[in-house]
Amino acid sequence: MIKSKKILLTGGAGFIGTHLCRILSDENEVVIYDNQHRDAIHLTDLPDHPHVSFIKGDVLDAAGVAEAMAGCQMVIHLAAIAGIDTVNKRPTVTMKVNMTGTQNVLEAAVKEGVERLIDFSTSEVYGSFVYNADEGDSTIHGRVGVLRWIYAVSKLAAEHMTHCYHVEYGLPAVTIRPFNIYGPYQVGEGAIQKFVMAALNNEPLFINGDGSQIRAWCYIDDFVRGALLCLENDSAVGEVFNIGNHSAAVTIRDLAEKIIRLSGSSSKLQFRDALGADVALRIPSTKKAANLLGFEASVMLEEGLKRSIEWYGRRKDSKQ
Repeated sequence: MIKSKKILLTGGAGFIGTHLCRILSDENEVVIYDNQHRDAIHLTDLPDHPHVSFIKGDVLDAAGVAEAMAGCQMVIHLAAIAGIDTVNKRPTVTMKVNMTGTQNVLEAAVKEGVERLIDFSTSEVYGSFVYNADEGDSTIHGRVGVLRWIYAVSKLAAEHMTHCYHVEYGLPAVTIRPFNIYGPYQVGEGAIQKFVMAALNNEPLFINGDGSQIRAWCYIDDFVRGALLCLENDSAVGEVFNIGNHSAAVTIRDLAEKIIRLSGSSSKLQFRDALGADVALRIPSTKKAANLLGFEASVMLEEGLKRSIEWYGRRKDSKQ
């Protein structure tokens, strides 16, 4: 377990950053650098934690990134533009934040001489049909003009950049490709969050297309454990890891029906036009993470959904 370190989390006020901060802040000093576009951390008591400091800033501000990183031994780079709706509305900003923002973080990390940097990428780099994908499989380039792939291409470029800084400057960097993470404190455009909130309000659950798309869902506690293994383990340096749960695969329609059943909702499914470009199948191989890091997901889908529904239910009740 990491102890007595100063750790910078770019984008640390978001869903995943909030969970990482909760674990790391007990034994370390954590600096959150975030523009509060997606603000989950202020739903917790973490901003008042004696080991947590918050700096409002943007990763496109190179000087701000360097100042926030001063004295840090470790960096977890989470800041990014993500979510289909946001990417479609702000494609240029997506490219800038995910590429130039990452370069700013890498430059500052080299100058600071950090001990470890974790770069967050995405499972989207594998394209539209992903079955048992491992880290050695080919990644997509994305057809120009299809906004869906701007996010994937920008994150893939950031992966290449991170690896270049590792090779050329000796930066001890690791890249993580998350596969459909969900759980409490998720804010933004996550499918499970949207479905749960609709179900708790007995509102329709909207599905794009016929709902036959398949995803493998990873509960946040499992994912955070995998991310921390990347932070702690020397064998992770210079590597790329899929972190997800290949055993928790389900169609989008079945997922929605499970959430309705588990929440005791009277909601109905409503189908709308399919997205212009979508992912038909996304299931990872996590053998590399298992072999090098000892990672294995343990929270199965139904249990994770129950925990998520319970948390969102409490939040809903607290607002009433």
